[in-house]
Amino acid sequence: MASMAASELKRAARWFHALADPTRLRIVERLRAGEECVCNLADTLETGQSRLSFHLKTLKDAGLVRDRRQGRWIYYSLDPGTIEELERVVAALRERRAGLQIVSRRT
Repeated sequence: MASMAASELKRAARWFHALADPTRLRIVERLRAGEECVCNLADTLETGQSRLSFHLKTLKDAGLVRDRRQGRWIYYSLDPGTIEELERVVAALRERRAGLQIVSRRT
């Protein structure tokens, strides 16, 4: 795969930064099962609303999650398009690594 453009690298760095926290990884893991109300996330993750809001904002700003309001509750879900893009970036890194291993074996 060709090198990633600067804008793609910047976007990937934002995703990896957002995922570089155990709490945010737990949120993503929880959202893999589907949309969740913020109240359920707070209970499941045993964290306060303000701390959870901070982490959800970080994930949302990175484009990894989206939200929708229903009444007084906010529901969060993974953004499927962004997750697919992230998977492509990881696959490209894996391919590049495999290519480097082949080259190093030949030398």
